[in-house]
Amino acid sequence: MKKEKDSQYLKSVLMAYFILVLHVILMAALVLMVIFFRGIIDYMIWVFVGGLIAIVISGYRFYSRMKREQKTLREILDTPRFNGRSVEISFLGGLASFKIGSSNPNIPVLESHTSGRLPQLEDPESVRKKEFSELVGLLEKDLITLEEYNKFKEEILKS
Repeated sequence: MKKEKDSQYLKSVLMAYFILVLHVILMAALVLMVIFFRGIIDYMIWVFVGGLIAIVISGYRFYSRMKREQKTLREILDTPRFNGRSVEISFLGGLASFKIGSSNPNIPVLESHTSGRLPQLEDPESVRKKEFSELVGLLEKDLITLEEYNKFKEEILKS
């Protein structure tokens, strides 16, 4: 089970790197077209047709994979990996993007504090007073000895 899960993670990472490499190749091809073929404007229809063919081929490959696994798009998006999340596919750093689903406001993106108060840094003097009061409370309850009290008091004063 764990080996299969690790294999899936490895495949996902390799797929992400493959997509990144494809983007780099696409950008390099566009640069070469500009350098060697007098610019993209002269060949705009060929760039458009090439992009359209690439989109159709990737859509066909995705569709054939769905059929091979005998799942619908809804079933794929209802898996625990995608459940409650939106899926966004973007090309060229967001130049073209496609989003399926909406973000669920009940799932926090970042860790939130339910009290409404944001954590703040405390003044070193107030921290020292709090530590002294805790130390005195431990001494009054006879949880520490007088020697331990003096030792911890010196550590608090040094900090």
